[in-house]
Amino acid sequence: MSLNIKPLADRVLVEPMQAETKTASGIIIPDNAKEKPQKGTVVAVGNGTKDEPLTVKVGDTVLYGKYGGTDLKLEGKDYLMMRESDILAII
Repeated sequence: MSLNIKPLADRVLVEPMQAETKTASGIIIPDNAKEKPQKGTVVAVGNGTKDEPLTVKVGDTVLYGKYGGTDLKLEGKDYLMMRESDILAII
């Protein structure tokens, strides 16, 4: 898949993973009660800054803050654009 978008500087484009639709015991979670996912896959990265190159790369699975990033809809899919500093960990 190739998106026609290139993040600038230390920004990263993340495709969030789907929210859980069922609990471990099999209870179905309604849409209005689902938590916003905090895990996703990096699909595009910027070039970093002069002082700090980027650590994450395309294909990394990452954890990010609950309210991190800006929601985007590109080619019918949901994405988050965030600074690398909003990413908490690479899984």
